Amino acid sequence: MALSPDIQKTVDSWLTPDYDAQTQLAIREMVASGHYEALTDAFYRTLEFGTGGLRGIMGPGSNRMNRYTLGMATQGLCNYLIKSFPGQEIKVAIAHDSRNNSAEFAQIAAGIFSANGITVYLFDALRPTPELSFTIRELGCQSGCVITASHNPKEYNGYKVYWNDGAQVVAPHDKNIIDEVTKITSVGAVKFEADQSKIISIGRNMDARYFARARQLSIDPAAIQRQHDLKIVYTPIHGSGIALVPGLLQEFGFTNVSIVDAQATPDGNFPTVQSPNPEEKSAMQLALDQAQAQNADIVLATDPDADRVGVGVKNNKGEWVLLNGNQTAALLTYYLLSARHRAGQAAPNDFIVYTIVTSEIIGDIARQYNIKSYQTLTGFKYIAGLIRDLEGRETYVGGGEESYGYLIGDFVRDKDAVSACAMIAEMAAVAKDQGRTLYQEMVHMYAHYGLYVEDLISLTKKGMRGAEEIQEMMAQLRATPPATIAGLKVVEIRDYKTGRIHNLTTGRISETGLESSNVLQFLTEDGSKISARPSGTEPKIKFYFSVKEPLHSAVDYDLATRLAKEKIQAIIADMNLQ
Repeated sequence: MALSPDIQKTVDSWLTPDYDAQTQLAIREMVASGHYEALTDAFYRTLEFGTGGLRGIMGPGSNRMNRYTLGMATQGLCNYLIKSFPGQEIKVAIAHDSRNNSAEFAQIAAGIFSANGITVYLFDALRPTPELSFTIRELGCQSGCVITASHNPKEYNGYKVYWNDGAQVVAPHDKNIIDEVTKITSVGAVKFEADQSKIISIGRNMDARYFARARQLSIDPAAIQRQHDLKIVYTPIHGSGIALVPGLLQEFGFTNVSIVDAQATPDGNFPTVQSPNPEEKSAMQLALDQAQAQNADIVLATDPDADRVGVGVKNNKGEWVLLNGNQTAALLTYYLLSARHRAGQAAPNDFIVYTIVTSEIIGDIARQYNIKSYQTLTGFKYIAGLIRDLEGRETYVGGGEESYGYLIGDFVRDKDAVSACAMIAEMAAVAKDQGRTLYQEMVHMYAHYGLYVEDLISLTKKGMRGAEEIQEMMAQLRATPPATIAGLKVVEIRDYKTGRIHNLTTGRISETGLESSNVLQFLTEDGSKISARPSGTEPKIKFYFSVKEPLHSAVDYDLATRLAKEKIQAIIADMNLQ
């Protein structure tokens, strides 16, 4: 096997004095060992911005996360900022999580910004992503970045870029930044020599300013005061959540927070888990075991950059179970709207937001309280964009997505697991104050609105061929869409790439009203919804399943759940996704 001419040319360009000796040596060893598949994957493309920015496996290569791909991305961002804000003092903020090389990458990025005459506010130690978003707005920065690969495995790192509203970059800025990066044909164009006079260290003062805003989210502090000893087990899963979550829980008034010691120390190797993802039970098992031993009320877990939160609760049998992202998003919406209503805080211009693949119960809850609800494409940058568009006219209360990301209040413009942990704990305290566990509160909610059950399958397709396979799957679904799924007639197809909604019963074509995105949805005659979406940050294609079952009494919850899950399994089998 040999490398293609284009890939060979890229490899050769990395074996020049523009790149350090260690990088060149690693590449030469791969060539000498005949690791052509690995070389192809490392060099077949340039790492690009997706829904979460720059993200990839660390190592040498144009398709890897390293000082050079980071450097070229940062230089391109610098060039774009200078063009976008002529004659202004340009300021950026930088944070990083616990991943290997994150602190070093943050220093490299800070050096490049400063070398371009840009003032840099650099956190003195690891901090959660939501604090970076907050800091951009608090300090009036034009941009910012956080070094993280979120919940990806340990070999990954990444670079999330934010704009002056504290949200991740969206069109046209994302494409314009890429255009500036592609103009850099040599790493020699990257200004690596730092101007230390332009780099300002920040830390605890910004923490205090974040806490002050987050405390204002509390709706029922009296219930917390009565239930201050709610038994909370928290794990940061070796990530940056340890810097803020325990402190904010204390600020809210919780006095009985137990941290999982084995996962409390930041560590980019994530030694106690296979993947630091709170969506996976294995990542939360130590916390669940500790909760069982301590007879806790609730388990909270954050991913490495603390923008996602997982929740564990006791069911009616006393067993510890995990809430999925849809259940937590629904419970938070239910609590926010009902508690604000009880407290007299609801306003006519309030609104909530959820994504097109998140549980439809959220819209039902909003309608119950006569609150506007909006749906966006997947990715919190779209939720942040809607907040920005409606600012001054409507008031954002909260929102979320099924992938464990939630945002309450608008002082942060990205998903925020830190404030979400505090509000989930408050929600549990209010439920306990009323004699219910959080699990019982969830069943109570479903008994009122009907039972929604969702599931997700992620198919991983690595490398260049994997990316092709994902596109082929989407093309096949568009070319020959299913007429029935698991015996259920498909009555509507929503193609967010073309922006068209096709009602198969009436033949009517309408518009989604959202920007183009490679997502397909199939709605069946019984109200089930199946969505297909390639991930923008990982080599995966995701299939989302949502079904609804009638539920008139809490005593029927287990039976209704079993029927709903059986329906989902029938759909998965019929689509040959097992």
